Amino acid sequence: MTDLAPRIWNRLQATDREWLHLLARQAGPLARVALVGGAVRDALLEQTPQDLDVVAEGTDIQTLARASALPFLYHPAFQNATVTLPDGRGADLVQARRETYPVVGQNPVPHSGALEDDLRRRDFAVNALALLIGPEGEITLLDELGGLDDLEARTLRPLHSSSFHEDASRLVRGARLAARLGFMAEAELLRQVPGALAVADQTPRLWAELRLLLSEVRPGAAARTLEEWGAGELLPGVEWLEKLDDLQDAAQPVSPQLYAAAALYASENPERLAERLGLGDRPAALLARALSGTYFPDGTPERLLRGLLRPDATVPLTGRDVLALGVPPGRAVGEALNHLAQLRQEGKINSRTEECSALQRYLAAERSE
Repeated sequence: MTDLAPRIWNRLQATDREWLHLLARQAGPLARVALVGGAVRDALLEQTPQDLDVVAEGTDIQTLARASALPFLYHPAFQNATVTLPDGRGADLVQARRETYPVVGQNPVPHSGALEDDLRRRDFAVNALALLIGPEGEITLLDELGGLDDLEARTLRPLHSSSFHEDASRLVRGARLAARLGFMAEAELLRQVPGALAVADQTPRLWAELRLLLSEVRPGAAARTLEEWGAGELLPGVEWLEKLDDLQDAAQPVSPQLYAAAALYASENPERLAERLGLGDRPAALLARALSGTYFPDGTPERLLRGLLRPDATVPLTGRDVLALGVPPGRAVGEALNHLAQLRQEGKINSRTEECSALQRYLAAERSE
């Protein structure tokens, strides 16, 4: 593993390396400072880490955060700090700890611990790798739980048999990672899925993870992963979400709100789903506009969503269309559009072809008077 440590270190941004060196020097001779989790994993996957999670053992976190001379917010309940890096990214500076779950699904209770304890409390072995940084610049890769083997096999393995029951949000986080990185579920992960579903309703973090899933690069792929793992009930509308993925793959920008609106469309209880995910009113309002008879130009979210969910729905003629079909400019255009809107509301026209035919009949009647 000696050759892997420099590989991880060199993948970090130069400013991030400087900050980590500073923390290691300021922590004191009896302390240990380590970069852990996703940053180490991503560096080994030849990606440049963006999210930094740093664990410190044997030092005061608030004092250490202050010594870095960067803005930070201290969280006394867990003795953690969120540090704002020079480029605006947030980095987590965490007191090494172990955790217990007196009530499954709720927040854990922290206890003082060593760096190794902190690694064992994490979700998957590939996220329990650590790069130990010494005060003189020495770096060492720690793999206490077999994360390197899982990384090579591209598998996700929970760290203990009650992992998903204690915190069901790990199921959704795993699906996000699997879809993003192309990882497979290890057998123990699949065994724990029913336990996660049993406590989903009492795990607020699970619904927060589902909201984050809608902001993934390809949310449809992550939702499909959940379905393949036996947890498709958590987020309906996988087919619609995958079609939105296809649009993104074709360079069509798709916002998280579009994904959320598609999920609401497929839900048997969209109000409850919106409340659980904390979506607010905007996705539901977008869905209502898309399903209305109102005209929206090409390229708008409403037109895109309507074409996805109801591809055979009527696309109303516009004033430009009416002019092209022979209506003279001015008041007559508005009257023709109002006539078509009335027919549409009464259900007498249901396609663009029928709109054109109805307009032709309307014009013929007007000319004969």
